[in-house]
Amino acid sequence: MKEEAVLRLKYEFEKQGFEVCSRLGERMSLPARHIRLFFIYASFLALGSPIILYMALAFILNLKDYVYQRKTSFWDI
Repeated sequence: MKEEAVLRLKYEFEKQGFEVCSRLGERMSLPARHIRLFFIYASFLALGSPIILYMALAFILNLKDYVYQRKTSFWDI
């Protein structure tokens, strides 16, 4: 029961967090957990500057999703 709640909470955070870590993990064949830990540790060591990188990646991924969603066929270009 607690595991379901934790998984549901994790899903909501990931959904609201632009899925940056999970998408990077899929691309690089790494678990998303390792990438999240990297961002957390790097933020402490670099005084928050990786948060800027995270937000830039989120913006790029959302822009990419928007472009792919809008372009339904070759003739729509």
